Amino acid sequence: MSAVPDYVIVLPEIVLGIWAMAALLLAVYTGKDRLAVTLTWATVGLFVALALWIGLGGQGDRLAFGGMFIDDPFARFAKVTVLLSAAAVLAMSQDYMSRTGLLRFEFPVLVALAVLGMMMMVSAGDLMALYMGLELQSLALYVVAAMRRDSVKSTEAGLKYFVLGALSSGLLLYGASLAYGYAGTTLFSGIIAKLGADVPVGLLIGLVFMLSGLAFKVSAAPFHMWTPDVYEGSPTPVTAFFATAPKVAAMALIARLVQDAFGAIPGQWGQVLAALSVVSMFLGAVAAIGQTEFKRLMAYSSIAHMGYALIGLAVGTAYGVQATLIYMAIYVTMNVGTFAFILSMERDGRPVTDLASLNQFSKKEPLKAMALLVLLFSLAGVPPMVGFFGKFYVLKAAVDGGMVWLAVAGAVASVIGAFYYLRIVYYMYFGSGDDPADSRMDPVQWVMLMAAAAVMLLGVINLFGIEGSAAVAAQALVQK
Repeated sequence: MSAVPDYVIVLPEIVLGIWAMAALLLAVYTGKDRLAVTLTWATVGLFVALALWIGLGGQGDRLAFGGMFIDDPFARFAKVTVLLSAAAVLAMSQDYMSRTGLLRFEFPVLVALAVLGMMMMVSAGDLMALYMGLELQSLALYVVAAMRRDSVKSTEAGLKYFVLGALSSGLLLYGASLAYGYAGTTLFSGIIAKLGADVPVGLLIGLVFMLSGLAFKVSAAPFHMWTPDVYEGSPTPVTAFFATAPKVAAMALIARLVQDAFGAIPGQWGQVLAALSVVSMFLGAVAAIGQTEFKRLMAYSSIAHMGYALIGLAVGTAYGVQATLIYMAIYVTMNVGTFAFILSMERDGRPVTDLASLNQFSKKEPLKAMALLVLLFSLAGVPPMVGFFGKFYVLKAAVDGGMVWLAVAGAVASVIGAFYYLRIVYYMYFGSGDDPADSRMDPVQWVMLMAAAAVMLLGVINLFGIEGSAAVAAQALVQK
């Protein structure tokens, strides 16, 4: 570990925190909502700049604050993914938020604070640092979920997310207190040092409680109950944000916790993650079949995809972690493109998200329909789209790790889940309606949709190099 001052190691987080507070004060004392568009684009630029800084500037493993903050290739990979996905969602949301009158100056500030919490989460090396990052993210997300104050559904979404989020935080804290009580330390490095041949049952119970709390954050079943209602009730740009960056951060945090603090007993937590994975995959695949609302369908899709991503973590190997990182990067790209399309759906100037409004859409907008088809095929795991390779990596990790039954379960769930993606394609090309929704697409949304679709097709060549970066990140986490 290099002897670098603590503040230098956490400088990207410090910069983002100062920006969020400065932007808040600037807006409050000057133009308020008149500055919303400027703050949005400035925050997007800062996210991209921080992603480049972290991705190109980081070297080796570094610890800050006595091991509470870890800067390693794993954290940097997750942070770059979080920052770029947050930047993409914020950029494509600006037009929608402005048109619907929802763009407040607080929105980019709250997103910046949520991203700061996510960056803290993926670098946490201590139970207290973990909780601090998690709650900073959650408190900001509770507010943005209820941003549409004149909507009963949005208010309900924010309240459900807050109440259930508080419950999950309680589970997490109870588990953390048990872990501290039995290990005598909150540092991950201290907890793993206490694990010998005879692991205290109380420590394992604490681990289960912590994993239950974190499963809520990734909307893994059976802790998924908030997801459909919050996805449907929140403003669509907020739903797009929920579906991308927080999922990456929470999945990375689970990987960090089980490997850094409990890496000596993979057989214990691997069973828990495998169970969460199977339940999530099948519940997401089956429950989405009857959905008629696009955002609710994407909520169940998200539950299923988190199940696939958990396969890699359940295996407990470096290749499994690499597979999960690759899967999450691909998943975020697919969701950014899909939500760019959903943001553009409207009828008579009002946003619509029902699937029936896509009937015969291909006749009206053939290029956009084709781009969405590519993304939906990729979400379904149809080769040769990149989404297929994401699933291939996690299933191969399961087979290599001796969990063939889990790979078989993933393959079966993937086949079931393909139905509801293909049904949307059927609506677009062979639907019975004669009045498809309009697709008034902002240039940024159009670029995001087409770029995501292009990545799904062109990424089959070499996955744009993320395979090597994910391998380095996984080795840094597992081989400590």
